[in-house]
Amino acid sequence: MSQQSPREEDADDVFSSGKDPNLRSSEVTEGPDKAPHRAMFRAMGFDDDDLSSPMVGVPNPAADITPCNVHLDDVADAAIEGIEAAGGMPIEFGTVTISDAISMGTEGMKASLISREVIADSVELVSFGERMDALVTVAGCDKNLPGMMMASIRTDLPSVFLYGGSIMPGQHEGREVTVQNVFEGVGTYAEGEMSAEELDDLERHACPGAGSCGGMFTANTMASISEALGMAPLGSASAPAESKERYDVARRAGEAVIQCVENDLRPSDVLSKKSFENAIALQVAIGGSTNAVLHLLALAAEAGVDLDIEEFDEISRRTPKIANLQPGGTRVMNDLHEVGGVPVVIRRLLDAGLFHGDAMTVTGRTIEEELDHLDLPDDDDIDEDFLYTVDEPYQSEGAIKILTGNLAPGGAVLKVTGDDKFHHTGPVRVFDNEEDAMRYVQEGHIESGDVIAIRNEGPRGGPGMREMLGVTAAVVGQGHEDDVALLTDGRFSGATRGPMVGHVAPEAVEGGPIALLEDGDEVTVDIPNRELSVDLSEEELDARKEEWEPKPPAYTSGVLAKYARDFGSAANGAVTNPALTRDD
Repeated sequence: MSQQSPREEDADDVFSSGKDPNLRSSEVTEGPDKAPHRAMFRAMGFDDDDLSSPMVGVPNPAADITPCNVHLDDVADAAIEGIEAAGGMPIEFGTVTISDAISMGTEGMKASLISREVIADSVELVSFGERMDALVTVAGCDKNLPGMMMASIRTDLPSVFLYGGSIMPGQHEGREVTVQNVFEGVGTYAEGEMSAEELDDLERHACPGAGSCGGMFTANTMASISEALGMAPLGSASAPAESKERYDVARRAGEAVIQCVENDLRPSDVLSKKSFENAIALQVAIGGSTNAVLHLLALAAEAGVDLDIEEFDEISRRTPKIANLQPGGTRVMNDLHEVGGVPVVIRRLLDAGLFHGDAMTVTGRTIEEELDHLDLPDDDDIDEDFLYTVDEPYQSEGAIKILTGNLAPGGAVLKVTGDDKFHHTGPVRVFDNEEDAMRYVQEGHIESGDVIAIRNEGPRGGPGMREMLGVTAAVVGQGHEDDVALLTDGRFSGATRGPMVGHVAPEAVEGGPIALLEDGDEVTVDIPNRELSVDLSEEELDARKEEWEPKPPAYTSGVLAKYARDFGSAANGAVTNPALTRDD
């Protein structure tokens, strides 16, 4: 039997920290051959205690680009305090963000969905390259949230998701306002129904500080969903960005991730089919963003959970809408926070048998067990005009509808913010990009009964599947919320309202039927029957397909060209992971 030499025994004493050898970071901190690695860590102020601890990555997309992210350094600092207090070694690193609100309506909006992929890729790369043991993923603006969760799923490291929190509403003429009101104000101004001075005053008061857009738009929807998925502790989504509670949430996230390491609790242990069914139930009950359909499909694909776009409609049919928040209502995330936050909604769904209470969470407890640990107000004490019961809901079905038909054989997504019995047939006006459509609307050409179709804005065709809040808000702002429909292979902002149908698949660049539309075709949007169709026979569509030629790519080099090549279908989450796009 071989014995250690005295030199080897000395090395054990000097170079071994006693760190758990099962921790991946031991590959860069343990043994005499890792002296250069430790020297690099010591240059950054880490000491022996740090090097013997679990190494926790804190990816942070802080930036001066958007109020959603401008405060995230402070949020990350609080999480780091929690990690250190619990005995971890926090390693903060940066990644990108795009401000959807600022890029909205410009060519730059093509970068938004791509940023989801870049965030996921960059966090995965740093975590892999630096041999990290765990993650506290910090997020602010819309695509930060799914990007960070995708990274946690891919790495399968013990992870806690941490939202940066929502902005407070602004005050204008005695009422609460958000950036949604400003976008719609542009249309109202163009119609001559708002003065330049009033629009200017609205602009100056809508966004009073840091945090993500205040209504149940995409960021707040995905933050709420992170709780339903079990990737964030219950009650963590709703605290405002600049509140003491937000920083308490951040510190607890840092402490919780060390518990995940100690218990070897990973995203693969938390996420299941039940988790995603819970997430959809919450989304449709709160009137969440259509973008959550895209992101949940992507997250499920990364997690290896079989999820079909039609399941959103199935769950929405049996789950009532019980929260009336912006954009359909008037209340914002802080209003929900003041009555108990997302757990109050989950509890109502669970009590009605519409939620899986045995789904796991990042704390190691089930949803039902977590609810028992929270100090929530009694349902009888919650008397709010925006939060309804399952027995007496705001609407009998959930907000998300999946439409199919000869215009969308792969499905299309609509969020009901008004009449859930909406049925509309009218002549279509076709545009090959968002800019032409916006110009048409702003010049006052739309009429009651019209249908607007915007194509070549899909994941590959755009590329990047632009959100079109500018166009939809201009339509609504001109008084056409209920009598003009819009459809696109692109996306909508979480702040969009009205009969706006997005994610039409297959997209135009792939030869989907939306590519074959011509001005004047009669298009039907029928919510009760979940139909999106054009009054053309199969033979007529086939004849047009024979004459159709794809639009040449707008970009032939650089990052947009790369993602135009790599994106999969919106019907499957518009993912770029090669293992998940081969069958698109």
